[in-house]
This record gives sequence, structure tokens and C-alpha cells, in this order.
Amino acid sequence: MVAVDQLFFEVKPGEILALLGPNGAGKTTSLLCLAGLLRPDAGRIELDGQILGPQRGSSIALIPETPEVYDMLTVWEHMVFVARSCRLDGGWPDQAAALLERLGIADQRDTIGEALSKGMRQKTLLASTVLAGTPVLLLDEPMIGLDPRGQRELTEILRELRAEGRTIVVSTHLLQYIEDLCDRLLILKQGRSIFSGPLAELLQERERGSLEDVFLEITR
Repeated sequence: MVAVDQLFFEVKPGEILALLGPNGAGKTTSLLCLAGLLRPDAGRIELDGQILGPQRGSSIALIPETPEVYDMLTVWEHMVFVARSCRLDGGWPDQAAALLERLGIADQRDTIGEALSKGMRQKTLLASTVLAGTPVLLLDEPMIGLDPRGQRELTEILRELRAEGRTIVVSTHLLQYIEDLCDRLLILKQGRSIFSGPLAELLQERERGSLEDVFLEITR
């Protein structure tokens, strides 16, 4: 069985791409291939014209749908681990503390991973990944498990990263979230692309006023 077939797309620096599709469309598989956690049978993945190899972790970071943290590290120790692994400059503690405060987990900084709720794990992973500063950020259902404050802050953080020139791909089923945040859409069905372009282009093409209506129509 082919999970993703003949898929080609491009995401530019300073752009947020929404990766959409029904369950089983190939969204997570695509993200895992981009992050180097799955090896595609064919094709290539390039960054700035260069084919990415085994060391792509320094360029691409993935936040999976199920947040995995180190059970015996505290929230703050996750920040320290990322800072040392990525050789961040001396200003990283202030940035890390600000991220924890914005996401509402500053009071959990000394809590170990195994004691965190799913939402707190998600926020810890978000803060760690943003701190790492990779030029490409992949997020698989990032809003799942976040409380309203966390959702709002994540949205603002992603907008700030876009303004800094970061490349962001977001896979989600929350269509109203996409309409407010993303620059372009890539819609998959059964492993193939059925639309790629700006939201306005899709709505005009289908003569509909709602992304939800169009999405249900073309993925039926």
C-alpha cells in the first residue's frame, strides 16, 4: 500500500503552509519523511536547493501529535538540554523563561516529565523546539491538548516566527484556525495532492465562502 504518492510542494521562508486532509490522507507520513524519521522509497527533500541527509535535525524540527518528553528531566532541564545540544548563545535562558511564561508553564519548570499532563508535555515540547531555532518547523496537530491560553500564545509565536523568516508547516483538522493563520494550503486525499495554493484561490475556484464547505466537498 502506498501512503504518499507523487507528492511535490514548496514552502518558502516566512511562510506558513497548512497541511490538510481526512484521516489516513498521508499528512503525518509526509511530516515524518520531511523530518527524516521515515525514509521515502523515492524522491528527494531539499532545503535551499541542497538535498537533506541524516543531519537534517539541525535544520528541521518536528513536534508530533503525541508529545514525547524525557520522563526524568524537569521542564527547565529540557530547555538546558536543547540549549547545549544546539550550542545556543548566552542569552538563551531569558528566551526560554519567556517561552515558559507565555505558554503558562513557568510554575512547572521544576516538574519532571513523567509528572506532566499531556497539555504540559505539549507545551514543554513546543518551548524546547521553538528555543532550538531551526529554520524549518513542522507541527502535527499542535493545538490538540492545549488550553485556550496555550492555543492563543502558540498562534502568536508562530506569527512571530513567520515574521523572522522561519518556514512552518502545520497539519491540523481545525479549519477555522487555518483560515486565520496560514498563507497557503496543501490538501491531501489518499496520499495525493488535490489542491495546493492560497485559500482565496481555492474559495474562488469552488465558488464557496467557507473553507469547511470546500474541504468537505473535495475530500468526499
